[in-house]
Formats: sequence, structure tokens, C-alpha cells
Amino acid sequence: MSPAHESAAWDAQLAQAGLRRGEDGVWYSTASDRISYPADGNAACLQIEDNSFWFRHRNRCIVALAQRFHPAGTLVDIGGGNGYVAAGLLAAGVECILVEPGADGAKAARRRGVDTVICATLSGAGLPPESLPAAGMFDVLEHIEDEQGALSGVHALLRPGGTLFITVPAYAFLTSEDDREAGHFRRYTVRGLSRALGQAGFEMRYASYMFAPLPLPVFVARTIPSLLGRRRNVVGHAAAEHRPEGMAARVMDRLLDWEFARIAAGRVVPFGTSCIAVATRR
Repeated sequence: MSPAHESAAWDAQLAQAGLRRGEDGVWYSTASDRISYPADGNAACLQIEDNSFWFRHRNRCIVALAQRFHPAGTLVDIGGGNGYVAAGLLAAGVECILVEPGADGAKAARRRGVDTVICATLSGAGLPPESLPAAGMFDVLEHIEDEQGALSGVHALLRPGGTLFITVPAYAFLTSEDDREAGHFRRYTVRGLSRALGQAGFEMRYASYMFAPLPLPVFVARTIPSLLGRRRNVVGHAAAEHRPEGMAARVMDRLLDWEFARIAAGRVVPFGTSCIAVATRR
């Protein structure tokens, strides 16, 4: 099916599910669910995403895995924020739509060129069971207290054999005030993520850590101050942390290029501040 026909098919399905398309092109649900995410979270990310080494590297690793485990149809980016990942997938030739409960994020995704954007939580999006070829949850699961309920919900929406692409923050010992302010309930290990996915009916196809250069800097800059009871301006520090300069930037680029080459080749990275995985519905 061509992208135009695919988009028209989604429009018809969403209209039938009772969603309303606004003048901004976003599909809106009447359902309203509470989410564990800062009210200004999407706006804060929008200020740094385009110039951030972190968002850039995560995107290219996600795209590499999407091309390696190519979904047999449209990928639904769940909790896709401002559309940074979805736009990257679309640019790489992976058909993608976005579900995002925050109206500011949904509108930003439309401005980034994502054609089909649903402003809703997954439960309010009106998607029928076993209708999705693939789904993405990119730094989303840690925001949901009911981990198994969320994964089981995605499992029910995927077709048999459908693919889930997922990233989450790694290592409980790195928990800091930044996690609490971001609305995180947990951090993961690769083993813990594999166990959670298995309990929800998924079969792991690939799993690795990501951002190998960052555990020590994150522990020193975030975790230790939090353990000492020192509060920091999370938003104020974010811009500087996401845009290293000089020698630090050059070293970081080289290390992340090495890491990307391993992930793109299907090899694993032994540690890092994030986990990245691909699983299929059993």
C-alpha cells in the first residue's frame, strides 16, 4: 500500500473509532487519562532535541534496528512526544504514525512532518486488537507504574508476530532527582527488561545497552548530588549536558560512533545508561 493510501486508511479507521481531527491536523480523543510526565516535558525536550548528541544517537540506533528488523507495515510510536523519533523513521523510509497524550507534543510532531498524529494515551486512541504490525516505546515504559498492564496492552494491539521496538533508562543505581522530576517509576537492566517483556508474552530478538560513555558522568553529575540532598535546575543543566563542546564533544562522538557500529551490526554493548531492544509478539 502506498503512503497516501496508508494515511487514508488510518484516517478512516480513526474517524470510525470516534476520534476528531482538529484544524491542526491532529486526531483528538475524548478520553482523558493521567500520565506520569511533567506538564512542560515536551516543551523542554523541544528546546534541545535538534542539537542534542543524546537524541541524535538514540535516533540513529533506533533507525538502524528498524531497518534490520524491518516492520511489515506501519510502526506506531507510542508516547512519541514531539515526533523526533517518528520523523527520523519516516526520513529513513519506515512508515510511522504517532500517539502522544500531550497536545503540545502532538502539534510539534505535526510540524515536524508526521502525517498521522493521535493526541491520546494508547488506551484512548481507539486502535482495534491485533491491528498493529509494529510499535515503538522510546523512553516511555519507565513513566508507567503498571508495567505489565502497559506491555500487555501493547501485546494485545500487535498482530501475532508483530514487532516492538523499545528503549528505557538503565541501572537503578543511577536513579536521581532528574528521574523523579521526569516521572520515572524505575530503571532497567537488559535482563530485567527481557524478563518484563517475556512475562507480557514477547520473545526477545535483540537487546543491548546504549550510551556506554555515560554511566560515570551521570553518576557524578546527577546521582551523587541527589544522594547528598542537593537539588539542581534540571532544565537549566539539560542544554549544557546535551551539547558537549571541544575535546569532550570529539571524544563523545568517536565513542558513540563505535557503539552505533556495534548496534547496527546486531552486536551488543555491555553497559550504558539506556537499554534498547526488539521483541516480537508470541
